[in-house]
Amino acid sequence: MAKTGKTSSPVVRKADAGLDRVVIEPAQPMEHLDKLYSSHEPSNLFQPSAGPLHARLRMEYEYYAVVKTTRLMGREHFGPLRVQKALYPEDDDEVCHTIIVHPPAGVVGGDRLDISARVADSAHALITNPGASKWYKSNGKTSRQDLNINVGENASLEWMPQETIFYDNARVHLENTVVVGKGSSYISCEILCFGRTASGESYTDGKISQHSTIRLDGKLVWFEQVGGLLGGGPDMTSPLALSGKTVCATFIVVGKAVPAELIALVREEVAVITGGSGHFGVSQLKSVVVARYLGDKSEMARHVMLNVWRHIRPVVIGRKAVTLRMWET
Repeated sequence: MAKTGKTSSPVVRKADAGLDRVVIEPAQPMEHLDKLYSSHEPSNLFQPSAGPLHARLRMEYEYYAVVKTTRLMGREHFGPLRVQKALYPEDDDEVCHTIIVHPPAGVVGGDRLDISARVADSAHALITNPGASKWYKSNGKTSRQDLNINVGENASLEWMPQETIFYDNARVHLENTVVVGKGSSYISCEILCFGRTASGESYTDGKISQHSTIRLDGKLVWFEQVGGLLGGGPDMTSPLALSGKTVCATFIVVGKAVPAELIALVREEVAVITGGSGHFGVSQLKSVVVARYLGDKSEMARHVMLNVWRHIRPVVIGRKAVTLRMWET
């Protein structure tokens, strides 16, 4: 990528023919962006490659203390993966809500999505999407999503995408790498749906693998690995895995401890919401809180996860939960 000097207007660069454009806004010297991400992503991030689609998006948030606001100051995309809009639905502008979209609406065999977000010191951001992510039947190749998040000091990021639906015969690998700075918080919500049960489809073949690591102030505080969940395999019914359920929702909080009384309240309310259907558990391990729900309906998983978020967010982020408009559409 060619380097540019100082400029005051957005820069738009055209990629090779047949590929989407790269957009950088607002414009900044490329030396700044190269330095910012050099330790976070490969240097050939925007080099086009032959074969399956490789779409990439990276975002940079800054905090301006004078006006007490977080701004999405840098964003780059390559391919059909981009920021749709930055919103401020809360009482002030301290938290930047960002909607990211993948226009094709689904991922096919061999495709790859790379999403990176850097939150500067004291900044606060929430990232979501306008609808479910769909991973279609594989053509024999494995699709992949890499999520790389870096949160500075005394900052926060909430990763709140809607459901992820794995079609029958989908082959997918999910890689999540999160680094959280001192005094910061990270919240993640993930709802995985195996098969399109509403359409009468089960996840009978395919393979899903996932690898997640979270570091807080330089220390590894969360590591989880799913080596390969096979459609129709024993893990689909094992009590140590999905226990015969088709929806697995996980809520992870890193940064601050949550009072035991609040965790007990969450358990009580979820029991009322689910009416005893499915399985729900919540545990706290020092600076990490994990809540997990196993069931058969994505709508129920959404209600459970939003209930957990509504109670825990004020304690961890210091802000009341607001209505996520994208989740309401």
